[in-house]
Amino acid sequence: MKLFGVLSRCRNFTIRETLMSVTGGVQKLGFQRRFSNCSNEEPELKEFTNYLDNLKNYEKSGVPKGAGTDSDDGFDMGRMNRLMERLGNPQSKFKAVHIAGTKGKGSTALFLSNILWQEGYSVGCYTSPHLWSVRERILLGRKGDPVSAKALNCLFLRVKNILDQSIEMENGSISHFEVLTAVAFTLFAQENVDIAVVEAGLGGARDATNVFSSSELMASVITTIGEEHLAALGGSLESIAIAKSGIIKHACPVVLGGPFKPHIECILRDKASSMSSPVVSASAPGNRSTIKGVKRNDGKPYQSCDIHIQVEKDLRLFIELSDVRMCMLGSHQLQNAVTATCAALCLRDQGEVSDESIRVGLERTYLPGRSQFLTSGEAEAFELPGVTILVDGAHTKESARSLADTIQLTHPDAQLALVVAMANDKDHVAFAKEFLSGRKPEAVFFTEVSIAGERSRMTSASLLKDAWVQAATKLGISFSDIRIGGDEKFLTEQSGCSSVVGKHKPVLAIGGSVEESMKVANEILRVRSDGRPSLIVVTGSLHIVSSLLASLQR
Repeated sequence: MKLFGVLSRCRNFTIRETLMSVTGGVQKLGFQRRFSNCSNEEPELKEFTNYLDNLKNYEKSGVPKGAGTDSDDGFDMGRMNRLMERLGNPQSKFKAVHIAGTKGKGSTALFLSNILWQEGYSVGCYTSPHLWSVRERILLGRKGDPVSAKALNCLFLRVKNILDQSIEMENGSISHFEVLTAVAFTLFAQENVDIAVVEAGLGGARDATNVFSSSELMASVITTIGEEHLAALGGSLESIAIAKSGIIKHACPVVLGGPFKPHIECILRDKASSMSSPVVSASAPGNRSTIKGVKRNDGKPYQSCDIHIQVEKDLRLFIELSDVRMCMLGSHQLQNAVTATCAALCLRDQGEVSDESIRVGLERTYLPGRSQFLTSGEAEAFELPGVTILVDGAHTKESARSLADTIQLTHPDAQLALVVAMANDKDHVAFAKEFLSGRKPEAVFFTEVSIAGERSRMTSASLLKDAWVQAATKLGISFSDIRIGGDEKFLTEQSGCSSVVGKHKPVLAIGGSVEESMKVANEILRVRSDGRPSLIVVTGSLHIVSSLLASLQR
């Protein structure tokens, strides 16, 4: 029996269309808000979240050097395997698609999950990090809702003794991520999901999610290879590729997102060859994807895309989709969509995945904090009526480039201001150079937010500003240096300047709160206005995005 044979009841076209008609309106209007419904950790979860908070959390403290490598310095997979054994190896009760990569993992996971939800499957989707609640990391069932507080709490209470015993037996070394991963997989087994789509945390080979055997895995996906977490993953692009390739299992299809540098793709293909695993490249010459333009529906932007996939080697895959209306914006998100589509096509010999489900799944995918334009009402809540505000969790050189491309795609003529906060383990200079190398912002304000609830990984605004000064100096860009609260004279002088934007120097300034920085940024754009629209972008980390969006819930 094929894996998805249990879902024959959802394969009847009429039944599936009925499901769509019942849920479609809710999804169209409410799908984008399902995550923000988790804005507050319910009191019911307090015991569980307190339990997690008492464990080692590398999102707060930063990842140790070499932790993600398959070496003596790497995370102890034996410890994770023993924990799963004590829980009855729940990961063996369902099939999975495992997704690793430097960027694009979460988006690709959600694209693929939405395709499968649209086909009628019960899917467990496990991703990280979260913006508001740990429940966002675990999506369940046939609609993809975050796990309920009640279900998560009940399971935690049921397995708490096992977790306590495991932590004691492992001398307290079990981490926050290991426990959360084990709980998520136990939930998936308990709910009898048809398939789980699992995003790796760090690397792949030594990641806590890498507990699937070849018989449990339907496909492995590697989205991109970049230099994030360089020290934790061996110190080179090659070592990162080797770590990510650790999710490849014997005879399981491997989907490569890319595009990759040739020698990096060789590392991935060599590992697949050694495991007798067929390879599908989303960036192969036979695949074409195009953004035809950006339009708006009810004030919300979407990009109209054509997707053509034709793979002849290893596996034979084909699909052609025209005018796919994606609300996930940018060429990088189109590449993630193509990667997810290739993964969905790989599953066709194990169950039905229709072209229409792929189209609708791609169109209904949305992630808050990724190229998210705030509504006019949300802008008014920040006392910025009529201002266009874009929030995006970009925090690497590559994601900065993608965000800059998205800004150019959606607002090619707008005056630009940035509000930036970042963690201290990122390449701040490289991030800055991506923005300063293209269309230069009128102003950049630096602020500070907690990282995963702690201040230890936060970069001070002054150090962040120093990095941008360094980047500007390297690029030969002169700038103005102001302070919020004492620069009315500066703003007055700006209003008398030439309206030619090119004659204005970019402003680099240490701001106050995110909200205060946005207001002063808007004032600078106003006095420099030459009739063009203005755009304020809040970026540098998902944590600054979370902080801003959370304030809308209060």
